[in-house]
Amino acid sequence: MSGTEAAAARVHAYIGSFTSAGGHGITAASMDAATGALTATSATAAVADPSYLAVRPGGRVLYAVSETAEGAVAAFTVGDGTLTPLGSPAPVRGAGPTHLSLTAGLDRVLTANYGSGSVSVLPLRPDGSPEPAAEVLGHHGRGPDPDRQSGPHAHQVLPDPTGRWILAVDLGTDSVHVCALDPASGRLEVRGEAALRPGTGPRHLAFHPAGGHALVLCELEPVVAVCRWDARAGVLQPVAELPVVPEGARGDAYPSALVVAPDGRRAWAAVRGHDSIAVLDLAGGPERARRTASVPCGGHWPRDLAADPRGRRLYAANERSGDVTWFDLDPGTGLPHRASSLAVPAATCVVFG
Repeated sequence: MSGTEAAAARVHAYIGSFTSAGGHGITAASMDAATGALTATSATAAVADPSYLAVRPGGRVLYAVSETAEGAVAAFTVGDGTLTPLGSPAPVRGAGPTHLSLTAGLDRVLTANYGSGSVSVLPLRPDGSPEPAAEVLGHHGRGPDPDRQSGPHAHQVLPDPTGRWILAVDLGTDSVHVCALDPASGRLEVRGEAALRPGTGPRHLAFHPAGGHALVLCELEPVVAVCRWDARAGVLQPVAELPVVPEGARGDAYPSALVVAPDGRRAWAAVRGHDSIAVLDLAGGPERARRTASVPCGGHWPRDLAADPRGRRLYAANERSGDVTWFDLDPGTGLPHRASSLAVPAATCVVFG
């Protein structure tokens, strides 16, 4: 085996889980590059309820939100299949953070705080450890669902592909906030707010690799909103909508996560309750997207969906059945074919690094 092949064979995956529901915290696993199989190598419960993770480019540091009432970000140095706490967890000054990402300059971590409906900016020290939140931007508003939208609920925050803009998806206000981040002060300034159809409850946004569109997966209605993205002006404009479950589907259907293929020809959406993965055809362009199939997710309540580094497989974190199931992707149709699974109690997300 060449050095390049050996490196490829040592791809690592990191799986978050709810410790309050019996999860192990963060599970480190090795991924077989040939088969996609995951093998658990270690686990740490050093932080409570690490529901979402992010790997610093280069794979040396892993970040986790602690989805608790207090809310925190924890950092870990990554060894050969092991995780070591890096500094102490830093408070986000918000409740129930559900998502985090790194800014383009890799000098700050952003968190979306579902419980308090806010976005936090945490500076990073030179070693990569987080400092307490230096900036918190509160969202305002509500939606028509009295149970889920009585106030703002920020669910995701991420930079756009240019690194110039920060987008925050808010389930409670049926909108996506577009912000500018001052590189010197770290302050967020709202530059616009894209309104989605009332009651849809946007949850997860993914950019199309061509750069001119974003797909927004909604939770309260099982649909994807297709949006045009103007990176020069920082303007997001909804232009189309398509369902992610078959017409006439009965029972609960709460979409959770969205993956767009590296070539932009397909996307996949995980749907909880319906317990499926929807296949979306984007070959004619995002504005002509259509659902072509739905397949079982391999378990129950797929909270997250991720692609392997080469985009050849999908991994579903099935929270309530306690497993991560992986699928080989048909190169012609994009149809996921179940391969196998790894038991991970209360699994919440999967990332690679």
